[in-house]
Amino acid sequence: MAALLRILLLLLVATAARGEVLGREGLAGFVRPPMSVGEPLGDDGVWELLNSGGALAGYVFQTEPLAPIPGFSGAPIDLFVALDLEGRFIDVKLIAHNEPIFVSGLGEAPLRAFLDQYRGLSIAEPMVVGTPYGDAGTGSALTYLDGVTKATASVRIAHESILAAAREVARERMQGIASAPPAAPDLAHREALDWDALVAQGIASRKRVTNAEVEAGFAGTRWADDDPEAKADPEGAYLDLWIVDLGPPSIRDAVLGEATLARLARLLELSPTEEPILVIDAGRHGLVSPDFVRNTAPDRLSATQDGLPLALRDADLLVELKPGVPEGTAMILRTDRRLGFDPSRPWVMEVEAVREHGMFQPEVGRVTLEAPHATPERFFLREEPAAPPSPLREAVRARAGDLWVLGGLVVGLAVLMGPLMHRVARRGWLLPVRLGVLAVVLGFVGWWGQGQLSIVTVLGAVRTAWEGGSWAFLLYDPFGLAVWVAALVGLVVWGRALFCGWLCPFGAMQEFAHHAGRMLRLPEWEPSALWDRRLKWVKYVLLAGLVAVVFVAPDHVDKAAEVEPFKTAITTVFVREWVFVAYAVGLLLLGMVTFKGFCRYACPLGAVMAIGGLVRGRDWIARRAECGSPCQLCRVRCRYGAIEPSGKIDYSECFGCLDCVQILDDPRQCVPKVLAAKAALRMPQKEAA
Repeated sequence: MAALLRILLLLLVATAARGEVLGREGLAGFVRPPMSVGEPLGDDGVWELLNSGGALAGYVFQTEPLAPIPGFSGAPIDLFVALDLEGRFIDVKLIAHNEPIFVSGLGEAPLRAFLDQYRGLSIAEPMVVGTPYGDAGTGSALTYLDGVTKATASVRIAHESILAAAREVARERMQGIASAPPAAPDLAHREALDWDALVAQGIASRKRVTNAEVEAGFAGTRWADDDPEAKADPEGAYLDLWIVDLGPPSIRDAVLGEATLARLARLLELSPTEEPILVIDAGRHGLVSPDFVRNTAPDRLSATQDGLPLALRDADLLVELKPGVPEGTAMILRTDRRLGFDPSRPWVMEVEAVREHGMFQPEVGRVTLEAPHATPERFFLREEPAAPPSPLREAVRARAGDLWVLGGLVVGLAVLMGPLMHRVARRGWLLPVRLGVLAVVLGFVGWWGQGQLSIVTVLGAVRTAWEGGSWAFLLYDPFGLAVWVAALVGLVVWGRALFCGWLCPFGAMQEFAHHAGRMLRLPEWEPSALWDRRLKWVKYVLLAGLVAVVFVAPDHVDKAAEVEPFKTAITTVFVREWVFVAYAVGLLLLGMVTFKGFCRYACPLGAVMAIGGLVRGRDWIARRAECGSPCQLCRVRCRYGAIEPSGKIDYSECFGCLDCVQILDDPRQCVPKVLAAKAALRMPQKEAA
């Protein structure tokens, strides 16, 4: 083991290859004629895009130099982007990536199809990866991009890379606005304000639009006669919108009731970079559509600053206003200052007036009503540069239910392998409990939750550590991250047993294959003790080889990692090319005659867990003085070969099946207990004689 660790340390100091930055010729291969690549614009990888006459038509760039957001392999998803002079996407193409799900799982076709959706869209349009609720997308100001099933996290990484790089180019090249730290509310600034003062000083801005003005917006279109109420009351208020930035304490104190102030304070305590914005509509518009779902992006409200979109989201707060504040439909929206919003500078709220024409599959028409707003600079301080927003919060929110169930499962396993271990390990109890847990792990953690841990994550972490990159790629999959946390904590308490024995979906599948083999009465093939010891080193050799590939040929890591069948059996549920399916099925067939052969001998992730298990703080399975001498029952029955002839347990090979605990506690199986019971019966007979 020590020799293996030395080998791995030597591999860690090998030379690693980084992603290639394309020059003019490399970028030209992605540009469609008659356009061509012009001159570079600075040293950030942005180039001129020229039309057929040689005039400037836009900009082309790679996303990796501008937004190196790591993917699951540890390397960014590198994309080619072409923008026209108005900030509209001309093209988005894939340059390079190592995302495991696309390399050989789903193939690159779904990713390329996802990227095709950007063509023709504008950087000024608020874009969301996902599906609108019900018909909410019909009259929405949001643009929804269809994601890729089983690859949501990777697609979001690509989406954030595209938008982050494109916004940087748009701000610097198109708007002439250099990126600067946004302002934040000055929490120490206090003024005595009421509603009249807010209105008088322009702190509360108003936008009133009559029915007649909206009618004029739809005049000459097919929707011109689709609002009888507007025609009946032309001077009535279609929109009577008030906008107030609630970030500064003095302003929100002048507007909100006590209960809402307390709820907003709790929200800002958890999310201090959020800027809350109050909107009140006393007109007919109502702010959102009937299909709107709380705590999501408002479907008929959007905002821009400097021509670029701001990300708005409902704060999901019940709004109680102070007396004197106008009545109407009230919402508190929030946007994150880290995403480019500067509350001390003017911005524009855009309200969609929506009409439908026709009864069946009606056609939707929209008119945008703009409401500019600015809050005086005296309420703000300029912040220091802030770190990019973490993707963890939204990802956790999206999978909150799954994470709660996973947490309950892990806690249950900790109790099962801790305080209840000896009760569960009783004859007649252990097998049904174990198979029940493994069924949940395979179905919920594996197929449903996509929580199968993989050596790919370990290799990505190794590459990130070597190159000094970001670990943010781990945060795009909070479910998988939670399984990793449970596995790492388990290493300290039980060694590899918690994950390898109970939490690994493919390990569960291997065990079910073994029981299927017994039901079919297939012959069993188990290597001799000598070959068992030899074969257990195969997984360490495979691990060392994979780590070497990270540094010698990093572009081939994904292919080398196919030694794991996890992507085939768990991630894609056998929907792959036949060669991968044949390999995974072959390993399961092997498991029917050789107990968990892949897990014991060939799993590189198991090798990582075995090495990590060296941090285990205790020997958690009890032993007796007679274990090993003279009793060998536990060693003979251990299917993992994890008990030495001396009776000592080799925890680097122990999967925590609890079979030896069952033997140890059973007076009918444990040889020392059986002998002690017989001796106790003979003692009265000797005394009587």
